[in-house]
Amino acid sequence: MYHLREVNRQDMNTINKWRNKKELIDTLCAPYRYINFEVDQAWFDDYMKSRNGTVRCAIVNDNDNNAILGLVSLTSINSINKTASLHIMIGDKSNQEKGIGTFAVRELIKHAFSNLNLHRIELGVLNYNTRAIHLYEKIGFKKEGIKRQAVFKNGDYHDLIIMGLLKDEFNI
Repeated sequence: MYHLREVNRQDMNTINKWRNKKELIDTLCAPYRYINFEVDQAWFDDYMKSRNGTVRCAIVNDNDNNAILGLVSLTSINSINKTASLHIMIGDKSNQEKGIGTFAVRELIKHAFSNLNLHRIELGVLNYNTRAIHLYEKIGFKKEGIKRQAVFKNGDYHDLIIMGLLKDEFNI
């Protein structure tokens, strides 16, 4: 059905298309910018140089020539505090609400706790992204706080909900 694999250079064409979809970026904490292909190539090159502190996985469809459906990442991995930040993006709207995000987040968290020996995963989610909030709560994330008016999108400031998950709260 689906599996995770490390993102690779061949994924950059698809990822660049996604990162230029305003409708998609409006659901994420990142600002919308026009991103040319060279910028995403440099982003990939930077990732390859910093793999000790980051895990970036493509979400792949087994039944469709391993087509990339999204990205799920652990960033800011801290080996002393055993923490990381989680990010996910499902590229095409037609792939949303199919369980792909749930699969990907569970798999990467399982990897984080079982293989990377992390203790805590945290994330930030826009207050209006109710689908994402529901996904994170279903997996076991707890709302820990709100950064009021922390993200500027489409001319307005929006609250950022901070959520966290501890290793002993996750059913591997």
